[in-house]
Formats: sequence, C-alpha cells, structure tokens
Amino acid sequence: MITLPTSDNRLEAYRVTGTPLVPRPPKVQLTRTAFAAAHVISDPIAERNPWDTRPAVDWDATLAFRQDLWDQGLGLAEAMDTAQRGMGVDWPTAKELIERTMRAAKAHPMKPRVACGAGTDHKTLVELDSEEAIVAAYQTQMEAIEAVGGQLILMATRALPAIGATPDSYARVYGKLIDQAAEPVILHWLGDMFDPALTCYWGSNDVAAATDAVLDIIAANPRKIDGIKISLLDQAHEEAFRKRLPDGVRLYTGDDFNYADLIAGDGEHYSHALLGIFAAISPAAAQALEALAQGDMETYQRLLAPTVPLSREIFRAPTRFYKAGVAFLSWLNGQQSHFIMPAGFQSSRDIVHYAEVFRLADQAGLLRHPELAVKRMSLLLALHGIEQGGA
Repeated sequence: MITLPTSDNRLEAYRVTGTPLVPRPPKVQLTRTAFAAAHVISDPIAERNPWDTRPAVDWDATLAFRQDLWDQGLGLAEAMDTAQRGMGVDWPTAKELIERTMRAAKAHPMKPRVACGAGTDHKTLVELDSEEAIVAAYQTQMEAIEAVGGQLILMATRALPAIGATPDSYARVYGKLIDQAAEPVILHWLGDMFDPALTCYWGSNDVAAATDAVLDIIAANPRKIDGIKISLLDQAHEEAFRKRLPDGVRLYTGDDFNYADLIAGDGEHYSHALLGIFAAISPAAAQALEALAQGDMETYQRLLAPTVPLSREIFRAPTRFYKAGVAFLSWLNGQQSHFIMPAGFQSSRDIVHYAEVFRLADQAGLLRHPELAVKRMSLLLALHGIEQGGA
C-alpha cells in the first residue's frame, strides 16, 4: 500500500495491482510507421545553474532509453519538443544528441528509423526577422542532420508567427526547404496548446484556412514529403485532413488524446504515429501495433485503451509541461536514476498530478518494476511532506 494525494486535497491508500507488460521485440512486421519522441536524461551531478546554462546530459542513460525503444520495434523522433527543444535544451545539445543517436542507430541490429527535428532555435527571434534569415537558419540544422544520416522533420518555428508570416510566406519558406532536402521530409504542425508562440501557424488563426495553406504546400511537393505530423488534439480535424492528402503522403498522428482510434483507422484511412506518449508507454504501444498487424483488434484495444487516460493526464493543460510526465515514468521504471530534468522542468507539474500518473500507469500495466516504482514514488511524496507508514 502507498498513500497518495487526491485532486480534492485528501490522502488515500492505494494498492498497486497492475500486471506489468514485459518489453519485447515484435513478432511480425508492423503495418503502421511509429516514431516515439524521446526525452533527454540529465546528469544532475554535472549540472550547474540549470536555468541559465547548457544542460548536462547523462549520455549513457539517454541512449539506453532509445535502445529500449528500438528493441521493441519502434522508430525514434529525435531532438523534438519532447526533448525540451526551446524549453531547456539548446541546439548545440540537440546536435550532439542527434549525432550520438545516429551512431547508435546504425549499430543497432534492427536498423531503426530515426527522424530528427530541424528548426531555427540556434538563432534568436530578433535575428530571424525575414524569410531569408529563417530559411538560412533551417538550412544550418538540416545540413547537420543529413550529414549524419537522419531523416528530416521540419519542426514548426516560432519565427514565422513572430514576423506575421502569411500563407504565401509559408509556401515560399517551406518550398525552399523541401526543395533543398535530399530525401522526403516530415512536416510538423504543433498546436498552440503545446507552444503558445506557434499561434497562427501556416498564416492563420483559423484552423480551416491553415489547413488549406499547408495542404497547398503538400500538393505542390508530394514526392518530397513523407508525411505530416499533426498535434492539434482534434480527432475530427485529423480524420478530415488525412482524407485530403495525396497518395503516398502519410498522416503521422501527434494527438496524444485520441491516438488509439486514429491509428486503428476508420476502415478506409488511418494514421501512423509520431508521439511523445509512445516513449512513456512503449511496451503497450509496440505490442498493440503488433496485434493490429495481426488483425487482432481485441488485443489492440485491450492494450492501448488503458493508456489513453494516462496520456490525457500527462498531456493535460498546460499541455507544454507534458515532458515532465514522460521523464517521471522513466524514473519510476528504473530507466534513469533520478527525477531531474533540464532547466528543472520536473517542477512544472504538481504532486497530485504525479500521483495520478502513478495510478494510471499501474492500471495500464506500465510500471515495469512495481516495488521500485513504489519506493521511488514514496521518495517523491516524502519530499512533498507526505510520509508513508505513519512516519
């Protein structure tokens, strides 16, 4: 038993009852492309002035976390918002992360797919005051990623909304970037619930107008676009959007609220996955995708359905703080030795939230080592003045 706080400011006893899912390789070829967006694990001993300096990274633990995803048959979305790009992790750290990850991926026996985020975050918004400056900034990161063999994800940039870019501006900028890319790219539409600075992306605050603008960009470059990741947390919009995509262009769901239904599809169309939550629920995600590939919808739903309440809690508003939940589960599961994040980001969520994540992870079979998870949860609770066993 463990004593946990509740949303109405009470303490209640909770007994861990979940049966842990055991991570394993897939038995069949998956029928959905699935990228898990992974976090960065800090080195708290080496960290100095965490709010003001380049983060110290535990490279061994960070790469081991990625190896675990690959061992289960998942691809990796590297150096994305889950890795705290622009929220604690700078471009020099992201570049080193990409380089280290690509070396590890090439040596992995399953030869996993790795797509990497190219953005403009090595420049300030003051410096990015024109389309030309934004294109040049993107090109710097694109070249670094392609040099080590990573697939490009053209991350949404804060710079375009900051200059009041119109749909025509987006078309010109993205047209140049897509044309320069050596291989097909993945576009990235991140809603303002993930980053308020991305409001009015694609040149409009109206979702329908923004949709038309990005679809025009895709229609002009279908052979150079692998797909688009959409993170608007709107299932109906995503279902309508994917129907309008040219043949061969994938919809990668970034909807951490509705991914189970979107990946399953409606019988005619379905989404692939590029999800931060998949890093936190990897055994359930990988084994559910295996069941889907085998045509076993009952097992697919049985594995993924319990993860949806967990994901909705991790990604609840303010959604941009979801990274803390991903790192928290990594700590509970023994994949890192501490619960410290770049820029002290673990403080972005409260103890009641972490307690609920603990409960829901247990109910989804995602506490790999329940005794360790209880021990670590008890430690975090004690730091918040909630002692166990009457102490």
